[in-house]
Amino acid sequence: MSYDLGLRLLAANQARRPDTFTLLGDTWDLLPGVFSPVYDASTRFFTTHLPYPPGGTMLEIGCGAGVTAVTAARICAQVTATDISAAAVANTRRNAERHGVADRVDARLGDLFDAVPDDARHDLVFWNSPFIESPADHAPGSDLDLAIFDPGYAAHRRFLERARGFTAPGGRVLLGFGSLGNRARLDGLAAEAGLTATGFATSAPDRDVTYQLLELTPRP
Repeated sequence: MSYDLGLRLLAANQARRPDTFTLLGDTWDLLPGVFSPVYDASTRFFTTHLPYPPGGTMLEIGCGAGVTAVTAARICAQVTATDISAAAVANTRRNAERHGVADRVDARLGDLFDAVPDDARHDLVFWNSPFIESPADHAPGSDLDLAIFDPGYAAHRRFLERARGFTAPGGRVLLGFGSLGNRARLDGLAAEAGLTATGFATSAPDRDVTYQLLELTPRP
């Protein structure tokens, strides 16, 4: 069921879409090939529930259209936003310009942490993850595909292994997840990485899906 719903979400994103959308009281540009936040409630929920550090720094993995990065930049002193999709990086830069925070949003092209210096430290690290685990024979066909599916949870494993290394003293790591994801698999991978995933916020059901903002902390 999770996989089928993921395929429907992918099809909706691949269909012809408007050049702009409205979310959280603002209008946003949307470039071709970039995941649209209007087809599910995940971006809205995570963006409004993240504990942005006032005057601090944030690293967002998988910035997409840039809604979360721009919102963070209104509170944080600096936001670094990465995405594996060149279109998403361009989209985030465009929306940062549109909303007057381009000086505080540094959008970079790269897979997970590849575009982030190893010695960079942030007060908050966040990823709205592609939490639907696709079958072994699923071959990702586009960057949009990778925004929805994570075959074998390989990307989740790499995120869990490295995320804490990019936090400043007292910094936090939060992961956007959902009820269509494999929570048991995630918890197992977190344990292997020496982490515990605990609930920070949970959404009301949206089309039979709930979204969970999970905080990743070192295991005692």
